Amino acid sequence: MNQVRTIFRRELASYFSTPVAYVFIVIFLVLTGAFTFQIGNLYERGQADLVPFFTFHPWLYLFLVPALSMRLWAEERKTGTIELLMTLPVTLWQAVLGKFLAAWCFTGIALALTFPVWLTVNYLGNPDNGVIVAAYFGSFLLAGGFLAIGACLSAVTRNQVIAFIITVTVCFLFLLSGYDLVLNAVQGWLPQPLVDAVASLSFLTHYSSIVKGVIDLRDLVYFAMVIAFFLVANAVVLDMKKAS
Repeated sequence: MNQVRTIFRRELASYFSTPVAYVFIVIFLVLTGAFTFQIGNLYERGQADLVPFFTFHPWLYLFLVPALSMRLWAEERKTGTIELLMTLPVTLWQAVLGKFLAAWCFTGIALALTFPVWLTVNYLGNPDNGVIVAAYFGSFLLAGGFLAIGACLSAVTRNQVIAFIITVTVCFLFLLSGYDLVLNAVQGWLPQPLVDAVASLSFLTHYSSIVKGVIDLRDLVYFAMVIAFFLVANAVVLDMKKAS
């Protein structure tokens, strides 16, 4: 775990060594505020909760998280620093896990900085803070799922723009996989058990359940499996690139 911790610290520090991290956080905070107060009409609703705040998180993550993850491996491959990284006494697993955890932690910091919205709701009324804590947890898990997908796809190409576009597309499909838009497209050529499996992959279905304050073990297992699957795929892709 020492190697994972070393890579984690190196990666997290690298985020704050450039203006990119601060720009990302500012954009995230501005957009969450705009969606919550302007589009979500937090004040006009007359209810002390953060439903408008968390409703838009999946759509913000759809573009902001791929913008964060696209550099994870694509930049390392383009600049050639991945060869240097592979010469260090670390395994692929440790490198993948360390970089992912650093990106996830950075996203968590950005999410935590939205606490003034929470304070505002508490000032205006008496919200159910237990539900809000659960919703923050669900949002953090959702960001982890997006990041795991983005990290894996970032390893596929040296081009960050291509990594961004592919990640947005895949995450969009994961978001809507339980809805008619996707199910109607696959029902004609997939057997029903596979159609049901596609429907169960929906990010929104599992996220919406947690945001309501219901922390179901099945939702936690779902996010854990998505993250684990794409981290394994990330390591496999890097191993194939390394071999070639």
